[in-house]
Amino acid sequence: MKPDIVPTRLEDYRATEFAIDRVHLDFRLEPTATRVIATLSLRRVRGSSPLRLDGDELRLIGATLDGKALQPGDYEASADRFILAAPPAGVFELVLETEINPTANTQLMGLFRSGAAYCTQCEAEGFRRITYFLDRPDVLSVYTTRIEARKAEAPILLGNGNPGEAGDIPGTDRHYAVWDDPHPKPSYLFAIVAGDLGAIHDSFTTISGRKVALAILCEHGKEDRCHHAMDSLKRSMRWDEEVFGREYDLDVFNVVAVSDFNMGAMENKGLNVFNDRFVLADPDTATDSDYAYIEGVIAHEYFHNWTGNRITCRDWFQLCLKEGLTVYRDQEFSADMQSRPVKRIEDVRTLKARQFPEDGGPLAHPVRPESYLEINNFYTATVYEKGAELVRMIRTILGPDGFRAGMDRYFDKNDGTAATVEDFVAAFEEATGTDLSHFKLWYSQAGTPEIVAKGHYDATAKRYTLNLAQTTPATPGQQVKRPLHVPIRFGLIGPNGEDLAYTGVSGARVTDDVIHLTEASQAVEFTGVAARPVPSLLRGFSAPARLSIDLSSDDLVFLLRTDSDPFNRWQVAQMLEMRALIAAVTAIRAGAQVPDHTTLSDALVAAVETEALDPSLRAQILALPSESEVAREIGRDVDPDAIAFARDGLRASLAQRLGDRLARVRDSIAPPVPYRPDAAGTGARALRNAILDLLVAGGSEAATETAARQFRTADNMTDRMAALAALNRTRSPHRKEALQAFRQRYEGDALVLDKWLALEATAPMPETLGRVRELMSDPAFAASNPNRIRALVGSFAAANQVQFNRTDGAGYDLVADVVLALDGKNPQTAARILVSFRSWRALEERRRVAAERTLRRVAATPSLSRDVTDIVTRTLA
Repeated sequence: MKPDIVPTRLEDYRATEFAIDRVHLDFRLEPTATRVIATLSLRRVRGSSPLRLDGDELRLIGATLDGKALQPGDYEASADRFILAAPPAGVFELVLETEINPTANTQLMGLFRSGAAYCTQCEAEGFRRITYFLDRPDVLSVYTTRIEARKAEAPILLGNGNPGEAGDIPGTDRHYAVWDDPHPKPSYLFAIVAGDLGAIHDSFTTISGRKVALAILCEHGKEDRCHHAMDSLKRSMRWDEEVFGREYDLDVFNVVAVSDFNMGAMENKGLNVFNDRFVLADPDTATDSDYAYIEGVIAHEYFHNWTGNRITCRDWFQLCLKEGLTVYRDQEFSADMQSRPVKRIEDVRTLKARQFPEDGGPLAHPVRPESYLEINNFYTATVYEKGAELVRMIRTILGPDGFRAGMDRYFDKNDGTAATVEDFVAAFEEATGTDLSHFKLWYSQAGTPEIVAKGHYDATAKRYTLNLAQTTPATPGQQVKRPLHVPIRFGLIGPNGEDLAYTGVSGARVTDDVIHLTEASQAVEFTGVAARPVPSLLRGFSAPARLSIDLSSDDLVFLLRTDSDPFNRWQVAQMLEMRALIAAVTAIRAGAQVPDHTTLSDALVAAVETEALDPSLRAQILALPSESEVAREIGRDVDPDAIAFARDGLRASLAQRLGDRLARVRDSIAPPVPYRPDAAGTGARALRNAILDLLVAGGSEAATETAARQFRTADNMTDRMAALAALNRTRSPHRKEALQAFRQRYEGDALVLDKWLALEATAPMPETLGRVRELMSDPAFAASNPNRIRALVGSFAAANQVQFNRTDGAGYDLVADVVLALDGKNPQTAARILVSFRSWRALEERRRVAAERTLRRVAATPSLSRDVTDIVTRTLA
């Protein structure tokens, strides 16, 4: 660790000695020299220390205290701090004028330019790049903002809260607008946007009858692609009233889509700022997945109005309190809008792909960390996705009524405060009388628990014993682990495919269909069980854990055919597929013959042919675990080439065995016309395209021709991209033709060309590395734009396991070169790309040596940012 980087620790939290009750900000916008006049109404609430305000690359123009100009000896000011040595004892007013350069702000934190527009991003510590402030989430203030700009350059001026006075400034080419936010908020929720933007407008009438003006703003010419986002916003507002009893509290709600943004979106009070990829959609430019992401992210940011804004987090260690809870809420919203089982599968796939590797590697940390070097690096899958799973477990433990009572208690008790995890859990305890002290360990203990289940049936006694054991592997800084409270939803499935009844149970607390595993091992004994059951465990993925269960392939096939829980049907299909893949990898590395896949083939095609199953579910069942998932399951001495060879071989084998039957299923499904991104249309397209992808993998020229024809004739992006993705993994001449046609069709549409960049980067061919380097000089790529970087370099590192993990180390060097070039301009994005190295220790020796050499080269580079220093230090530790 570099000596100038000191960890911030949860145990060191101290409440601030000063409150800032009111903030008046006056922005005089200029591209390279914006003036900000901040009028702060402060009061000392405790202590006797000097007033220390945070800053970052600020230039102080002047300061006054209670109307009198401060002299240089009265204060200390630098680019990163302002210290008032002897502040008044009671209430006082401090006015600070700073100058900042939005155009030069390539970090995209604070006030920056996106195209010609002015935009802000203040979470986590961006507000200090605008003015000196107590830039921490437990300082809640009422804000009034005046924005002034050249009218021709920025005819639209937006701020937090409700619009107030506005008008032209006589004798100038400038105008102004004032915005008032009556709700106290932390500085990270502050926002302004100013520019020449197009918009669509609508309104929403709340449950109490108030009319709220809604607007979504974007680049001119893209307004027609905002309607799905508007529809999603209105549905999320109604859903939050109906499901959580939460009503919107301002007169307006504005969403602004910008093209330069480090994150997905930001929940600034009344003025959400979005990465445009999570707003813009129409059938020709967006896939079904894009539509679903937009719906979820729009809802997520809106739901933050209560879980994040009205109740914020006391400090950044409590980040899961707003993010994990809000992810849970957006997942539930999307489940109600779409297919609930398939949405759950998609969320678990994301959790396993992003969070499980985090928990199993050098970057592992608890849902509520105990320390951090750079807070921007803790916007992680552990905080978001695993944090959501903890909320879901609370609902599983308490039931829907108890959960709703606890949420109501949380809102009522903590509205207008900066809360903690303890406040959140206490609300459920108080509302239901349930002791959740053991459950709270999930918030402080890192790692993914592993559950081993073994069952035995005594036919004579009609007794079934389920032996359960849990262990959590050691993680950095936590070598010793304690047993967790793991809620395991279950069913005991009898020979007729229905859940068996039982007359008694002992060995663990069982409530309804939930076994509460609370010790390292427990033997759960069910009596009065009429026949040998096949256990269905972790139904709905009731806990974020890995499950190992002693079921034969025949048992798994039986569950795939009969389980009443759709999620577990998919889960057992994944188990069957994973067993086949690992057996193939083992055989390939040993130079032996790959085992036969007849049992798997028969089970999969039977599931796909079951018309009673949701087509989206059948598509999920047909999708094999990814190369990364297989690598994670193997866990050590990983050979990405062997995994890719095994997976390609299994896909080809399945296609060759099942091709005719799968083709008949595909031909029997007709997606609705015209295109609609609803559950029925999405499901039909998902299954048709999953089958097409598998058929093309079988090497059939007829299937390749079908994919090429679908690419040419598709009337929507979902089918077009599915065909192109299938061709992209082949050597067919159609691949190059389709990629060129796609590029030409969407020339100038950066968001769509991101899809093209990602496909080029993930082609599993040796020449892809050179192609990625070549595309970094292509006009479609911009090294200053996070979306372009993620599409090309991020996709290569995260989704092209063979080429990123080349034995010669060239893939690692490419990514490291990009990280180092980017670090001085946008350290947040650089650090997130570097996370791709997190599983390097699990690789076989040659790749492991190459990855370590590259990481040490990064670590030895002078003047690294805190962001990259933090990631590379922990990755190598």
